[in-house]
Amino acid sequence: MRKSISLFTMFIAMVLTLSITSCRETKEDKAEEAIEEVKDGVEDAADDVEDAAEDVGDDIEDAAEDVEDEVEDATDDSPQ
Repeated sequence: MRKSISLFTMFIAMVLTLSITSCRETKEDKAEEAIEEVKDGVEDAADDVEDAAEDVGDDIEDAAEDVEDEVEDATDDSPQ
């Protein structure tokens, strides 16, 4: 009887140990997945910012060319 109680106690201790280890690994996996999702989100946001900056730069260049064209047209039309 004592032997069976001892074996049962050891079995319960082993089950608890395994469940705690499994739970911790699950939490670690979830944490790693969350970190990866955040990294991906940051990379996507950085790409969007880069694209927006390029668009703004292109718009500024276009506006500068328009101003240059207007200045040239204004100086060409003026009497000398």
